[in-house]
Amino acid sequence: MGNVLVMILAGGEGKRLWPLTADRAKPSVPFGGRYRLIDFVLSNFVNSKFFKIKVLTQYKSNSLNTHLNRGWRLARILDHYIEAVPAQQNLGPKWYEGSADAIYQNLNIITDEEPDYVCVFGADHVYKMDVSQMLKFHIETQADLTVAAKPVSLEEAKGFGVIEVDKDLRMIAWEEKPPEPKPMPSDPTRALASMGNYVFNTDVLVRELQRDAEKESSIHDFGRNIITDMYKRSRVYAYDFETNIIPGQPANEKGYWKDVGTLDAYYVANLDLVSASPTFDLYNKRWPVRTHRAQIPPAKFVHSTGERIGVATNSLVSDGCIISGGRIERSILFPNVRINSFSQVEESIIFEGVDIGRHTRIRNTIIDKGVRIPPGTEIGYDIEADRARFFVDEVGHVVVAKNTLID
Repeated sequence: MGNVLVMILAGGEGKRLWPLTADRAKPSVPFGGRYRLIDFVLSNFVNSKFFKIKVLTQYKSNSLNTHLNRGWRLARILDHYIEAVPAQQNLGPKWYEGSADAIYQNLNIITDEEPDYVCVFGADHVYKMDVSQMLKFHIETQADLTVAAKPVSLEEAKGFGVIEVDKDLRMIAWEEKPPEPKPMPSDPTRALASMGNYVFNTDVLVRELQRDAEKESSIHDFGRNIITDMYKRSRVYAYDFETNIIPGQPANEKGYWKDVGTLDAYYVANLDLVSASPTFDLYNKRWPVRTHRAQIPPAKFVHSTGERIGVATNSLVSDGCIISGGRIERSILFPNVRINSFSQVEESIIFEGVDIGRHTRIRNTIIDKGVRIPPGTEIGYDIEADRARFFVDEVGHVVVAKNTLID
């Protein structure tokens, strides 16, 4: 299919996920017990057999860089690589001003690699996708640009860039967050929402970025500036994500794509994983979600006397966890969490290295790394008391920030 370069946009600040993004970039936010958000897009490309990948970083990238360096080393002798590219201010003393500007400031990477096609993807969504099928569609339609798109309800489409297409899926109109989205030709109840993932012919990408850079009024964003102008004079197509086929994928997962850009969306997507038959399947051996795995011992459950029982139900419990006489229900525990005796954790997400003391009750809470919860603490039972000590989002999820000291 030609020489392909992948460029992952991983510089996002993720303000709506604060305080989880207080010390890390959005793509580095932990997810699902052992992963980072960026693992999903990287797994998709590696599983699709794309092995030349540049990850463009910017905001608080230390934990992201560490994760990539330790967990995502490919065979360089085969010309396979995943490399972090920090913001270098190649064009003067300024940071990236938008998604398109991030690529424009790194055009030297494209000219050095000389690819036939460039895939420009985001780094902070949860989904599975065989990108080779999208590239095949791009080549067969002789497109200059192909935009990955997901059919969504007309109401949901109001929050996305919406693509209007003809019967061949060629783009004929684009609207950013329209009040009345145009439906798909084949389904009047749904519209095509842009997923923010693109396949470009290299020469077209370079030309469009240079054209956009010359416009003083531009905010240098792919959705708001590049696509809105480009489809009128070039061959721009929408790739229907729901036609993508993943080997071993259960029927209910087809078309699954989650933007976990808010704390509520993040919380709901995580807790869906503990269901008996979750919509998103982490256990598909034919399409594994890959990540860095530390060398730590298995999880351990101890004590079984009276009310002092170490037990977890409908939960994900990672390596290194010790459930020492506490109860876990519908929760996710990242590595090296300790739950001490007579404690209860319900519908919560507990990050790595958290220690929860005896006789503690926690529910509807996200606890970030390195927090020690003193014995007898209650979180998630008195919303006003929680607001006085922690962050509480608009729907009532409590977030205990990283390394918080609790008296």
